[in-house]
Amino acid sequence: MVKNRVHLDLQPQDRTRDEEVDRLIGIGAKLFEDHRRPDGTGWVTLADPEGNEFCVERGVAERAAT
Repeated sequence: MVKNRVHLDLQPQDRTRDEEVDRLIGIGAKLFEDHRRPDGTGWVTLADPEGNEFCVERGVAERAAT
């Protein structure tokens, strides 16, 4: 398997990281790795239907709240 040449890190602007992860899974992404921590930090790595990996991080508002 060839590793992705481009890797995207998404930061949702109008919803939380967890809401965005749920939305993306609902439209076809698959959970690849979950790096969320109990304190709310961390990220989630998803894969699109073709297997390309991308991460969803906390948005600016979530970062400011912690």
